[in-house]
Amino acid sequence: QVQLVESGGGSVHTGDSLRLSCKASGLFFSQYNGGWFRQRPGEEYELIAGLDWLDVNTYHADSVRGRFTISRDNGKNTLYLQMNSLKAEDTAVYYCAASPSVRHFQSPAYEYWGQGTQVTVSS
Repeated sequence: QVQLVESGGGSVHTGDSLRLSCKASGLFFSQYNGGWFRQRPGEEYELIAGLDWLDVNTYHADSVRGRFTISRDNGKNTLYLQMNSLKAEDTAVYYCAASPSVRHFQSPAYEYWGQGTQVTVSS
């Protein structure tokens, strides 16, 4: 049974940093693409960062590029999202996801999802 468990969310102020973690069980991130999605209030899910299973290619949405960085630790089977210079518009529920390596890591069709972690940024 696949489980993705996010942690690291919270309430911070504009300009602060947070690091989200996503611990996987039942699959190995070294064999799956990893992605971070977010859902802002009243909006659709948005793929904001992706990492291919080879840990070679990354994708960051325009809205977060230069501020957020996706990475992973194979030994801990954990995916990370380092978020710097947070803005109020980054307030959202953040989800970790995994997709089979046969799919492109930038495709939003991720198969396995975590339960989500809330990030709230206030000025």
